[in-house]
Amino acid sequence: MEDFHKRIAGLVLRVFALAATLTAAIIMGTSKESANFYALSFEVNYNDTPAFKYFVIVNAVVSMYSFLALFVPSKSSFWRLIVALDLLVTLMLTSCISAALAIAQVGKNGNSITRWLPICNQVPDYCDRVTIALAAGFAAAILYLMVLAASAHAALDEDDCC
Repeated sequence: MEDFHKRIAGLVLRVFALAATLTAAIIMGTSKESANFYALSFEVNYNDTPAFKYFVIVNAVVSMYSFLALFVPSKSSFWRLIVALDLLVTLMLTSCISAALAIAQVGKNGNSITRWLPICNQVPDYCDRVTIALAAGFAAAILYLMVLAASAHAALDEDDCC
């Protein structure tokens, strides 16, 4: 019965992680806004920044992986591969959230040394959507750290019994 509860807890964590990565990818992928700055008219889009593209791609790939991993039984011979892929996915999420946060910080605060001006005053809706996507991505990274711990624990328990 205890094994059943561990499996359910692992599945619930995976579903929450799937929801967080999918939310992050969708919100970031649909974030864009047009604005006028003095006589200039411009549009900002997540495609304008390679770090944001990377964020969307990683979260979309992790979402697909999360969905597929839901159907692999913990007693399967593929479970060790799932543990390794969980580690890889956790590292990818950490990497993409770090890159996107660095660019978002420059967008929000600018950089006085390079004389880059902040853009969030001109496109507040875009910046709000990016912030929400980054929060969902950060939640996904934390959830996947928990998924990694749970799947590693399940794999180690399997080794103890045999």
